[in-house]
Amino acid sequence: MIPNFPDPLLDQLRSTGVIAVLVVDDAEDGVSLARALLDGGVRAMELTLRTPAALEALGRIRAAVPEMIAGVGTVLTPDQVRQVHDAGAAFGVAPGMNPRVVAEARKLALPFAPGICTPSEIEAALEQNCWIMKFFPAVPSGGLDYLKSMAAPYVHLGVQFIPLGGLNESNVRRWWASPLIAAIGGSWIAPRRLIQEKHWNEIRGRAEAAVSLAQEVRGENA
Repeated sequence: MIPNFPDPLLDQLRSTGVIAVLVVDDAEDGVSLARALLDGGVRAMELTLRTPAALEALGRIRAAVPEMIAGVGTVLTPDQVRQVHDAGAAFGVAPGMNPRVVAEARKLALPFAPGICTPSEIEAALEQNCWIMKFFPAVPSGGLDYLKSMAAPYVHLGVQFIPLGGLNESNVRRWWASPLIAAIGGSWIAPRRLIQEKHWNEIRGRAEAAVSLAQEVRGENA
């Protein structure tokens, strides 16, 4: 059992292999964005709390595109955990490991991935029964080789990671091939500019390419 992510949710994230990580400035763009991603095969998205529009966009997506697994990222405080939970997010994600934030998510039974980039942070997450963690910033911190070395003492516990930061279509192949990786945070799939300019066809194409690559790599390593 994965305490901080229910098995059915985790299985869905693993099957797609990628979570689109998004900055949305206009809540009205949320539904078109979610549909473009779904049309491209990406079934999970993370709306970051970097703009005031994120939670309203989440509500619109839940109402109009219920098949999308819509979570929220950049969750920094216990108050934000409650807001995210009340808004109906499928999961929450943080850039760091704040015990108070994780404890609030556990209290509300909100699937939650804290961010880690050191062994001490992994142990702090495990102390909070978190076996699924965000590895951030993934590439600047040392990349997959660093993650493998750092995670080695904990692999027998079943830990897995969702890397984000510095990943793109040119360097993700090795990450998807690793059993340490549950899914990849894909901020390159729908950059902020493409969302602002409503380039839904391009976003759909980027989603299709990401899912196709994930399936190819994971098929080779099955």
